[in-house]
Amino acid sequence: MITAVGTTTNIPAMVIAVIASMMVMMWAAGPIGDFVERHPAIKSLALTFLILIGVMLIAEGLGQHMEKGYIYFAMAFALGIELVQIRMQKRAAARGSH
Repeated sequence: MITAVGTTTNIPAMVIAVIASMMVMMWAAGPIGDFVERHPAIKSLALTFLILIGVMLIAEGLGQHMEKGYIYFAMAFALGIELVQIRMQKRAAARGSH
């Protein structure tokens, strides 16, 4: 949404981008919130990501260049590991119930 607003001077395009992004957020908020509530480790991981992004923005505001690729890779890797753990726990629980 911010990218669409920041890259154009076309007011109708900005309005459409804001409305579309809000609709997507409203549609996705419930399922994402439910997933995060079922998996507390994801909640901690999300908080860590927010802190990391905040620190990165503050550092860049102070003139320090930070390579975003490394940060995003680390975040994606941590999320991938957590999703693998969730899947393994589900399989172990399914085997244990038989």
